[in-house]
Amino acid sequence: MSTGEAFRGLLLAGVALVFLGCRQDMHDQPKLQPLEASDFFENGMASRQLPAGTVARGQLREDVHLWQGKDAGGNVIDGMPMIDGKPIEITRELLLRGQNRYEIFCSVCHDSTGGGRGMIVRRGFKQPPPLSEQRLREMPNGYFFDVMTSGYGVMSSYANQLPVEDRWAVVAYIRALQASQMSLLSELPSEMQEQFHHALAAASEPAAEEHH
Repeated sequence: MSTGEAFRGLLLAGVALVFLGCRQDMHDQPKLQPLEASDFFENGMASRQLPAGTVARGQLREDVHLWQGKDAGGNVIDGMPMIDGKPIEITRELLLRGQNRYEIFCSVCHDSTGGGRGMIVRRGFKQPPPLSEQRLREMPNGYFFDVMTSGYGVMSSYANQLPVEDRWAVVAYIRALQASQMSLLSELPSEMQEQFHHALAAASEPAAEEHH
């Protein structure tokens, strides 16, 4: 037998041993699937019940200001809570995030201006009050957060759709919407007043030309 033939013979033997070692048991290992029955435990269940009071890692939610929008006495808070030891700052980035989430989840009822004439309202759903009405302008920030978290009236909870940070971003954007509906032109910076007058003049020019 030549050296080459001997090498090929050893190679084939090695491959055969490898395949013999790869039994189906490696794929179908003994284990219990979730909710599978088992006679190992007295109640016949493979899945064990969690001990009372068990909280998943990162879900303790002791900060009621952040997670509920309320104080220790159950009263809704004003202002913004803290995250990771720092207060939530009202920044452009936060307002843009709030606007994005508002347009996706809120505008279908409240419309883009907060007037309460969203698309599903125009299709027959109960109309919510305008966000700019006096009663809602006077509500603390925690009120809006609590409504998004727990629901109110025909509005269901959005806690599953909106993470806690996004709910506070929407609160900040609601305040911006309210301010935009109630602000006076004289209260705006001079640059914005000029932009408004230029835009108003440009919009009125075609109408003036048609009149002549």
